[in-house]
Amino acid sequence: MTAPRKPGIKKIAPKNRSEAISPARKAAFGVLLAVERGHSHSDDLLRGRAVDALSAPDRNLATALVLGVLRWQIRLDHQLQALLKHPNAKLEPEVRIALRIGAFQLLHMDRIPARAAIDESVELAKQAGHRFASAMVNAVLRKLPVATNANVSEDSAVNIARAAAHPAWMVDRWATFYGLDAARALCHHGQSQPALTLRILDAAAADELHAAGVHLEPGEILNAARAVVSGEVSACAALHDGRVRIQDEGSQLVAELAGAACDTPPRSILDCCAAPGGKTLILAERSPEAKMLACESSLQRFDALRERLAPLGERVECRHADATALPESSAFDLALADVPCSGTGTLGRNPEIRHRLQLEDLPRQAERQRAILLAALRAIRPGGCVVYSTCSMEPEENEEVVAAVLAEMPNARPISLEASIESLDRSGLLIPGAAVRLRASLTTEGALRLLPGAFHTDGFFVALMERTS
Repeated sequence: MTAPRKPGIKKIAPKNRSEAISPARKAAFGVLLAVERGHSHSDDLLRGRAVDALSAPDRNLATALVLGVLRWQIRLDHQLQALLKHPNAKLEPEVRIALRIGAFQLLHMDRIPARAAIDESVELAKQAGHRFASAMVNAVLRKLPVATNANVSEDSAVNIARAAAHPAWMVDRWATFYGLDAARALCHHGQSQPALTLRILDAAAADELHAAGVHLEPGEILNAARAVVSGEVSACAALHDGRVRIQDEGSQLVAELAGAACDTPPRSILDCCAAPGGKTLILAERSPEAKMLACESSLQRFDALRERLAPLGERVECRHADATALPESSAFDLALADVPCSGTGTLGRNPEIRHRLQLEDLPRQAERQRAILLAALRAIRPGGCVVYSTCSMEPEENEEVVAAVLAEMPNARPISLEASIESLDRSGLLIPGAAVRLRASLTTEGALRLLPGAFHTDGFFVALMERTS
C-alpha cells in the first residue's frame, strides 16, 4: 500500500517505463515545487513521508538535489536565463525547477552522467504538464556546460554575492558590518553542508557510536560536542535514549553560557521560546535543582517539545504560551530568550531563507524580539539574569534590540559574557584554547558574536543582561 504523500508535494506519475523518472529526482522536484509555492520549508519536507519512503541512496540524492538547488538557485537562474531565447520570459514554476535540477547536476555533481541529468529534467517538465516546454529545457541544458563562465572574482560584495549565490543586499550589509573577508567566509559557509554535530553526555555513548561505525571528531568549542565524519547515527540506541543528541555546537554554547550566567545556582529558570528543547535540556543538566518553565507559542512545536522534555518529569512545566503575555513577574532567577529571528546565521542548514527574507522583514522581527526580551526581564527577580540570543547576523535583531530594550528599561544593565566564558573554561566544559577565541569574538558591549566561517557552527549572537531592581 502506498504511503500518503506530504501535502503540498506534487505527484508526477510516469506515462510508461521509457519515460520513468528516478524516485530521487521525482521527490526532489516535489519538495522544490512545494518550497517555491510557499507550502512548506525544505527541512520539514525532507523529513516527510515522500522522502522517508525512498531507499537510503535515493534519499541522500534527493536531499543533495534539494539543498544544492536552493543554495545555488540565484546563480543557476542567472546562468540559465542567459541561455533562453527570450531572457525576460516568465517560466512556469515546474519548468524553472526542472531547469534548476538539471543545471545543478551538470554544474555541481560530477558523478551524475550528463545524459541522466538532462533527460530526466526534460521528463520532469513533460510529466508536470509542460510538454511544449520540454524541448526548451533540453536545448538550454545541453548548451549550459559549454556556455557557463569560469569562477567569478570575489573582490567585491557584488561579486561575492554573484559567485556564492546570495542576495546582493545581504552580502553588502555583511561587508559593511563585518568586513569583506568575513562576508566572503559567511557566504562560503552558506554554500556548504554543515557537519552533523552531536552532544555526547557520557563516554559510554561515544563508545557505542564508535562500535556502530560512526567516526567522530572533537568539537571546536565544547568538550561535549562531536562532529560526525562518517557513519549512520540514526540507528544508534544512545541517540534514542537521550545520551546523544543532535545539536549544532553554537546552539549548545548558547545554553552553556546561559547556565553559567548567574553567580549562584538558579532555583528557577524560564525558557521563553523553548522548542525544540535542546537548550532547555542543557539548562536542566547544568542546574539539576532548578524548577523550569518552558514556553512555546506554536502548538505543533509545543507538542514535540512536551514529548521531548517528558523525561525531566515535574522539574519542568511545559506551557503553550506566548512569552510576551506571561503573567509571572519577578518570579525567576534566570531567563533564556532565544528568540525567533531571520535565521541568517543558518543559511548552510536552511538555504531557502535567502530566497524568502526581505530587508523590510527585519523591523517586524525586531519588534517581536524586543517584546520577548522585555517580558523576560520583567519575569526575573532583581539580581536575576537574562540571556538574549538569535541565530541572526543582522544588527537590527541583535545589538539594536538589546540597546532599545535597555533604553526602555532603566532597571536593567548589560553584562559582559567574559566572566561566563571564564566560568565554562574553569569547569572544563571548553576545549583548550576555545576561551581565547571566544573572548576575541566579544563585541565592545561584551556580547558574543559567532560568525560562520570563523567558527564551524551556525551563526549566533548572545547577550547577557541583569535586572538591577
